[in-house]
Amino acid sequence: MANFRSLSVIFATLLSISSVAAQLVVPALDPFYAPPAGFAATAPGTILRTRKVQTSFLGLIPDPVQAWQLLYRTRAVDGSAIADVTTVFKPTNALTDRFVSFQTAYDGAARSGVCDPSYNYQLGSPQIDLISSAEYFLLQSYLQSGYIVSSPDYEGPDATFGAGRLAGWGVLDSMRAVVNFKSTLGLSTSSPKIVGYGYSGGAIATGWAAGLQPTYAKELNINGWAMGGTPANLTGTSLFIDGTLFAGFLPQALAGLDAPSSYAKQLDPVYAQYLTTYGKSVLALAKQICGAENILTFAGQSVQSPAFQTYGPNVETQPALQAVLRQQTMGVNRTETPTAPVYMFHAPQDEIIPYSNATTLFNSWCSYGASVHFTTVAAGGHATTEILGFPGAMAFVQSAFAGTTTPGCSQDTIDNDALSPTALGANLEPELVGLINVLLAAGKGDANIKADPSVLGKKITA
Repeated sequence: MANFRSLSVIFATLLSISSVAAQLVVPALDPFYAPPAGFAATAPGTILRTRKVQTSFLGLIPDPVQAWQLLYRTRAVDGSAIADVTTVFKPTNALTDRFVSFQTAYDGAARSGVCDPSYNYQLGSPQIDLISSAEYFLLQSYLQSGYIVSSPDYEGPDATFGAGRLAGWGVLDSMRAVVNFKSTLGLSTSSPKIVGYGYSGGAIATGWAAGLQPTYAKELNINGWAMGGTPANLTGTSLFIDGTLFAGFLPQALAGLDAPSSYAKQLDPVYAQYLTTYGKSVLALAKQICGAENILTFAGQSVQSPAFQTYGPNVETQPALQAVLRQQTMGVNRTETPTAPVYMFHAPQDEIIPYSNATTLFNSWCSYGASVHFTTVAAGGHATTEILGFPGAMAFVQSAFAGTTTPGCSQDTIDNDALSPTALGANLEPELVGLINVLLAAGKGDANIKADPSVLGKKITA
């Protein structure tokens, strides 16, 4: 009888999820994402539309927190108005004077919006973006610690993967939107403390938000920024991974930079002139799929190849493309320096984002007077470092909120290759299981991913 009841509960749950999934539509077809007429006249961060949503683990298991989605006004590269969505999570034990802005690495250029976190987080979603699915366990760590969390679709409505400033503005305006949502959230102050977190693609958004905040959104009460695997120099990253297992990130970046709200005006003529028929088909596919899938479709290939483009070797020196890529390097301008404390972590053996580019950013920001702590994760690869380095980032977030971070610049090294349960807290057992499964799937130093990239779609289980 007990087994029959259990099966009945499971069956009823699956029917409920199927019903919810049938109602979900991709963002490009969802009216919620379409800004209302006249929204361009509103201030950045203005809330244009709200709705309550049911968020979930892996699209299957409801997350027992309150959650809303906010459509808010932000800006494109050329300054014109666009609208982004952020998903806001409120745990039952919420601290109401602060929140965390969690920039997940959704790394997608799909114009339909299927890679957007706001779509991926909802109950019944098909989990097309596997990176966000894995990082959802990290997001839970903040919720379990009592923090309200906002996770924005910082790439905007046409998936501008790689466009750093647009992502940074999107993050900062999402923070403004959360502050504007204070009555519904029950925030106890109109100037809540805020700490931003992001890894890899999420660190593009976090790093640029950190640098742009002092001039773009100086009214925000930013207490700190934590970022890891930081793509501080898009040109450096492109040259580093071209022709490797992870070359699939390049078509996504080329497609994202060519989106209407990013640099299409500059790059459309270049792509039309120099991309081969095959190159154009690769970018067309990149506009339909998400991060992990694109790695599989372009692994080991090269954008320098004459099969991809006709400009020749060193295509990154093509003047228009070079001008756009130069604008995606952090730490160049003194005016784009964080004033809140920063925590960075990175692995020397990172096979996707050059360690030297991250240390160059550290040195640059420090020379401009920023307070930055840099942790070297000696045992990690790119995927494993996010898990191994997360306890340090979590500790920094707690210190940043408490106002106890140490001013100035400093560095240290951690050489363990195991996730520390005590560092995250005993109350995070389900999340730890999920994180450990991701760690096991990646293998020490990302060995499993290097041997078989399809592992990215496996073992992401709670």
